[in-house]
Amino acid sequence: MIPAPRETAADVLVVDDDPTVAEVVAAYLHRTGLEVRLVNDGPTAVAAAQTRLPDLVVLDLMLPGYDGFEVFRRIRRLGPVSVIMLTARTSEQDRILGLELGADDYVTKPFSPRELALRVHSVLRRSDRAPRVADTAEVLRHGPLEVDQTRHEARCDGRLLNLTVREFDLLAFLLAHPRQVYTRAELMHQVWGWEYGDQSTVTVHVRRLREKIEPDPAVPRYLVTVWGVGYRLDDPADAERDTPGFGQSQDGESA
Repeated sequence: MIPAPRETAADVLVVDDDPTVAEVVAAYLHRTGLEVRLVNDGPTAVAAAQTRLPDLVVLDLMLPGYDGFEVFRRIRRLGPVSVIMLTARTSEQDRILGLELGADDYVTKPFSPRELALRVHSVLRRSDRAPRVADTAEVLRHGPLEVDQTRHEARCDGRLLNLTVREFDLLAFLLAHPRQVYTRAELMHQVWGWEYGDQSTVTVHVRRLREKIEPDPAVPRYLVTVWGVGYRLDDPADAERDTPGFGQSQDGESA
């Protein structure tokens, strides 16, 4: 089934089997001018997305029918949609899996409804539903990499890249600041506006971005690791490097 075209107003699908949580979230999002639909199980969530593809999904992981990860996979097959995972699960493995699948954010219960609403709007601002910042260059280029911020498109060697909102933001930021080194904390703050959080989030997004832009993600030429410091976007025309530890993360693992 082909989803119907999106409505003018941003459409948020809230998927949670706890009616109290779902109603509180919906109330806060309604107050901020968003259109909200509520569903309480996995199959219904997928059916709702098939009927009309939402702009953003607030998705609980522990659902009847399909779990949140399966709902995520099925909805993402329908088209580009932002996803914030909302869950009582706090394990690092679950968080990393969600981010590796391409989730835009991850919020654990208990949570502040006001903070969740702010995160929803933050993700929407970075999506193709949000207006671009007027004083930002529309097209950023560096070697074979190109980001068109007006059309919200990224390319490598002319090939259109399928990036999540977070990956797009990261690539655009690095293209705007080539050859500058940034720590993971600096990237969290300057790219996504997070004052605190798990810095492994940055590592996951760097790894996913490398898989999409690097000829060999295991030996990155563009998005490189500066040992003991952070990450830098290099000139792709540079010769192959032979620096010991090049391409390794700060803790000695590939990142």
